[in-house]
Amino acid sequence: MPDVIRALVELGKVDPDLEGVAVSDGPEVTDSAAADWLCVGFDGDPSGDFEAAQSAAEFAGLGTRREEQFSITVAAVANRGDHNIVAARDRAYEIGGRVVAWLQASPSLGLPELEAGVGATRLVQDQTEQGASARLLLTVAGRGWI
Repeated sequence: MPDVIRALVELGKVDPDLEGVAVSDGPEVTDSAAADWLCVGFDGDPSGDFEAAQSAAEFAGLGTRREEQFSITVAAVANRGDHNIVAARDRAYEIGGRVVAWLQASPSLGLPELEAGVGATRLVQDQTEQGASARLLLTVAGRGWI
């Protein structure tokens, strides 16, 4: 799982379609004023439980290798200074769509003996005095052999 998280963060940091989007490896302490975020290994909720990923493994063959099934939480977050929830939601889906595109183009993320994809999504929306926000939670799920 650490290699998958690292690969997703690296892809986010070099993706030209994510210019202006802050990309974080888990929860980060930062003074960034970015409105849009891609959080890998974090659900983007500072009051949440901070669960990053989970896995289960089984031995394959005669016990020399294991098949690991994993799921990693990724959050695409869009915050706006106005109350346009449609624009916030659309932006969250644009950001999350990049993760889907990376995995469709390379389900192995360049890692040996790995296959992954977006297995599920959840949308959280909010309106506060600071404006509209949308958080698209993606579950990057897959399996690898170690």
